[in-house]
Amino acid sequence: MRSPRISALLAGAAVIVPLVAAGCSTPQSDDAGASRECITDFDPAKDYFPDKSTIEDATGLRIEYHNSYQVVTVEHPAQGAPPASYVLVRCGAPAPKLTGDLASAPQVQVPVRSIYAGSTTHLPALAALGESDAVTGVATAGFVSTPEIVKRIDEGKVREFTDAGEVNAEKVIAGHPDVLVTDGNDSPAFGKITAAGVPVIANADWLEENPLGRAEWIKFFAALTGTEKKAATVFGQVQKQYRAVADKLVDVPKTDVLLGEISNGSWTMASGGSYFGRLVADAGGTYPWIDDPAAGSLQLSIEAVIARSRNASAWLLSDPTVSTVADLYKQDPRYRAFTTPAQQAWNSTKAVNAAGGNDYWEKGVLRPDLVLSDLAAILHPDLFPDHSFEFYLHLPPQ
Repeated sequence: MRSPRISALLAGAAVIVPLVAAGCSTPQSDDAGASRECITDFDPAKDYFPDKSTIEDATGLRIEYHNSYQVVTVEHPAQGAPPASYVLVRCGAPAPKLTGDLASAPQVQVPVRSIYAGSTTHLPALAALGESDAVTGVATAGFVSTPEIVKRIDEGKVREFTDAGEVNAEKVIAGHPDVLVTDGNDSPAFGKITAAGVPVIANADWLEENPLGRAEWIKFFAALTGTEKKAATVFGQVQKQYRAVADKLVDVPKTDVLLGEISNGSWTMASGGSYFGRLVADAGGTYPWIDDPAAGSLQLSIEAVIARSRNASAWLLSDPTVSTVADLYKQDPRYRAFTTPAQQAWNSTKAVNAAGGNDYWEKGVLRPDLVLSDLAAILHPDLFPDHSFEFYLHLPPQ
């Protein structure tokens, strides 16, 4: 799960060195990444982006096209932060001379050949676009689940650029990727990295509370890699399959469900307006706090949750430390109040790898249709009798 982004990230992004030379004259990445074809005979009247992305569900991403460049705007790079724009210039075209706010916007040549991905959530999108070869750096290799990227790591084609979770500027600069896409955490290394000529771009998919909106950030990576047509196909399929499951449950009686767990003396639960709250609603579930429009998590008294949810029909957890209901009881004896939901306790840990990386937070971000299908089968098993679970495991008593 991502850490909260902070507005200081913008300070690092703001000092990105713009392109000062035309064409493809920027240094080739030192890492073996993807290949690309650049414009060799520039025509200012020609549209070099015949395939264009349109944004349907995401609220935090805008993409505007011009003949030889596109402007990608991240509406909220951090909570409460102003929009940040990036000018993506088709390689081989001259750097555009822009005015207003865009005059100082970072410029990056596209399609990029080498990406350092700050979050594992970026990787399934790049793999789905057929751009796995563009991934030449990851924050923590052991957490990666995407098979195409695991293969590249095993082959020595991907560098790890953090030390104990902190970005190592020297490692990034030595690799000289075409771009570093952050995971949303600020780092004192960003200033040094940008000063060395490596663009740092903020990715804010985590702020999308609509599951389909978060998946649609595949188009952010399509803009970087020139794969807009493929992104439209991939997202269109996810969107169609998600809506098919949700539509099947519109008129079905809702199943009462218990969400979350005890943490630091209170009960942490997804609000109704949050990403997970919306998934539960679309899966035909309900709970006493589902009408709370707040984003993120609620901190509730344990007594209130016991009083209102002790008879729920199912319990949805995301706790890698438990594999049985007995493990829950060992954590806190107050869990014993939930004997009914404990009979149908499910944990999103089926796809955890040996290093602790969870594909639920990787593939699941791009494929909310698969997450929704799991939840729908838990809450309405009679409607999905042959479902094969992707991310959730049923917790046995012992």
